Amino acid sequence: MPYFSAHDGTVLAYHVFGDGAPVVCLPGGPMQDAGYLGELGGLSAQRQLIMLDPRGTGRSAIPDDAASYRCDRLVDDVEALREHLGLDRLDVLAHCAGANIATLYAARHPERVGKLALITPSTRAVGIEATGEVRLETARLRKDEPWFGPAFAALESIVAGNATGDSWKAIDPFFYGRWDEAAQAHHAAQDGRRNDEAAAAFGAEGAFDPDATRAALAEFDAPVLVLAGGVDLNSPPGAVAGFAELFPNAEFVVQREAGHFPWVHDADRFVATTAAYLK
Repeated sequence: MPYFSAHDGTVLAYHVFGDGAPVVCLPGGPMQDAGYLGELGGLSAQRQLIMLDPRGTGRSAIPDDAASYRCDRLVDDVEALREHLGLDRLDVLAHCAGANIATLYAARHPERVGKLALITPSTRAVGIEATGEVRLETARLRKDEPWFGPAFAALESIVAGNATGDSWKAIDPFFYGRWDEAAQAHHAAQDGRRNDEAAAAFGAEGAFDPDATRAALAEFDAPVLVLAGGVDLNSPPGAVAGFAELFPNAEFVVQREAGHFPWVHDADRFVATTAAYLK
């Protein structure tokens, strides 16, 4: 397991899969270790994947300063990894909440980014919020699924502000293109892998300045892939499309039957799309 030191001395771990030109991969959660990414459906056959365990997750150390879990401060860990790898520029792939870190990194260090791939991204860093009605509309696409009734009722409770712990559990199927054994195993494997303290600090006051970030992205001319899952409840395609529009040189792709983890059920399509872009 390779390690490096962040600028504040925290020892961070990363995983390496495959050969070829490296792509730094930032997991979501927020603040979940990189294990749930696997090898991104076989993308490691096309590029070398450098998968970072964010501070306080996986094999990475817990920092002395819990405030360093804040998203804008995590940008420094990506820069420290670049320095450790001895690369002048990075290709970066980020999933979910990791896309916020990648976006802030691109805004702060545009000259250090070769290509950027944002996979079913969170859009908090740029101030785009999917409404409850948009999430309900996305969920209705699954109305023919056998589990739909109870899951949709739970989602309606969440949107109305009446959620219980059972409500959040009931909507799990909405995050996958198919709620089959593969999806259930992938979901179960994520239990306990998120640092809840770190996740609470991730979006703390000062973490995001959407206006400044949008202004910086308007000047960011590196190629960007923004990939949405067609039935993704977490990052609905409409919100993700608005994110893509902020970049001057972005390609927006919708993987039609994919949920929040597009490499889980249609790995061939995900790999073909992502590898062709990163080539």
